[in-house]
Amino acid sequence: MKKVKLLDTIATLKPIPIERLQLVEEDYTSIESLPSGQVGTIVEVYEQEEYYLAEFADTQGCKYAMATLRADEILVLHYDLAIA
Repeated sequence: MKKVKLLDTIATLKPIPIERLQLVEEDYTSIESLPSGQVGTIVEVYEQEEYYLAEFADTQGCKYAMATLRADEILVLHYDLAIA
């Protein structure tokens, strides 16, 4: 598996419970979890424990949540095909 880096675009592989989220927008306080497939950006890499702080924003760029995620909870997304 390729190492997760700062500013990588990721998607959640499973729902993230509300208790683990830092919600920025009050409109989202009624959700039970951040659903799988949500796209976010890695904004901090905690190398020692393989945890990552991800920021989630809408299509207008307005941040609505942040969460600390484990490597097994995310999928790094790629725009270009890497040829070995």
